[in-house]
Amino acid sequence: MPLPHHQLGAGRTDTDLPLLLAGLHAGLDVGTRATLRLEPLIGGGWGPDRAADLVVGAGFVVLGETRTGNNAVEVDVERQRSLPDTVAPGMRLLVVGLNPSPASADSGVGYHRPGNRFWPAVLAAGVVTVDRDPHHALAHHGLGMTDLVRRTTARADEVAPDEFREGFARVERLCAWLRPLAACFVGLGGWRVVADRHAVAGVQDRTLGGVPVYVMPHTSGLNAHSRLEDLTGHLRAAGELADGA
Repeated sequence: MPLPHHQLGAGRTDTDLPLLLAGLHAGLDVGTRATLRLEPLIGGGWGPDRAADLVVGAGFVVLGETRTGNNAVEVDVERQRSLPDTVAPGMRLLVVGLNPSPASADSGVGYHRPGNRFWPAVLAAGVVTVDRDPHHALAHHGLGMTDLVRRTTARADEVAPDEFREGFARVERLCAWLRPLAACFVGLGGWRVVADRHAVAGVQDRTLGGVPVYVMPHTSGLNAHSRLEDLTGHLRAAGELADGA
């Protein structure tokens, strides 16, 4: 039986697709399968590899091979219990987490789990002005959000290192494409797995797709080594890195 079709992007650019796909993800039940037809008819020049990155970033699993034709890409997908990217051109700062918690996947808001100090810290740092609203943060403050891995787990240590490395490659391509002024990687231990095992918190020598990177400790309440004041200082410094880029 053919899968239901969803057409997105007609008359839009490919950079509109992350938010369009995020909206579709929010409107589907977990486990729903569909065929997505992606049609960025303005300023083409993209193909199946970016389409796969887009749908993975939006919280879908790709089923089979992507198909191209008539300046469009079709891909069969399944909706994960996941958290879509909130990204767009013109970002001041892209926050890169490890993977969604169940609370984040179910609410549609990253770092939503009780006890996580990301939102108190990013508010105190002056990087955003509205609590737990990623779309307001993107639209009004240029703060985008993504994760290395789209699979939801209760703890980040339930994700295999190879999953993080594969996701790191996708995020690097995302940065090279959308060119945020800076990226803030939340999780020093994760950065050590995928980029530099000797890294310390702060500005890194390695970039992400040519974008400067600030790495900070994880904001989880399980990380007792970092106080809210410390996390606030790191997010403020990440914003300053973006402003100086």
